[in-house]
Amino acid sequence: MSLQIRFVTDFVCPYCVVAKKPLLQAIQEIKTEKNVEIDVLWHPMELTEEPAPKIDTYHDEERKERWAKTLVPICEKLDIQMKLPPHVIPRPYTRLAWEGFYFAKEKGKGDEYSTRLYDAYFMDELDIGNLQILIKLAKELGLDEKEFQTALKTGKYSKIEKQEVQYAKEVLKVTSVPTIYIGKQKVDGAIYSKEELKRLIEEALKEDDPLPASIHGMSCDIHGCQ
Repeated sequence: MSLQIRFVTDFVCPYCVVAKKPLLQAIQEIKTEKNVEIDVLWHPMELTEEPAPKIDTYHDEERKERWAKTLVPICEKLDIQMKLPPHVIPRPYTRLAWEGFYFAKEKGKGDEYSTRLYDAYFMDELDIGNLQILIKLAKELGLDEKEFQTALKTGKYSKIEKQEVQYAKEVLKVTSVPTIYIGKQKVDGAIYSKEELKRLIEEALKEDDPLPASIHGMSCDIHGCQ
């Protein structure tokens, strides 16, 4: 048996970070228990697309209060150390970071790159829209920094990144992140229970079983997080 999970996300979405950890834990447990193949496809949806103005999340008091109530307790439970919000003003565009992801993916390090980008923004408080910072992060992962720099400067992956964002919005009809497709099951928003995610994955692995209705949780869209 095999299953593909599509994780539609952006590197500056905190709900994506707290959804990602239990999802990967659930996947690992099922792969160990059932000896099945489960692949995760990281799919971009930029929360702020150029040339829309960047937003300042650091000085957004309403956002801080909401995250304190919804995210901080979950982060504590999952043992995730995040700066909420990170001291990066304004919140960066992520187009270039996603182009870097496709470079890393081509080199077999897409998963490692995506994890490092989340950490770089939410834990290290780095501007992941800055080319020089992205080059340093790529070097950390053992990627060729000169080749990486050339790829991003020449826009080698700009077309595919744009197409994938467009696909998320126009074909998948994604309006907020995270949106997770577990097989054909669409999960709108974050689920933080490893057990619930395991249940959804196991149901998706049963080809003849009916799929449950769409599930909704907390997420971020272009207007904010809710």
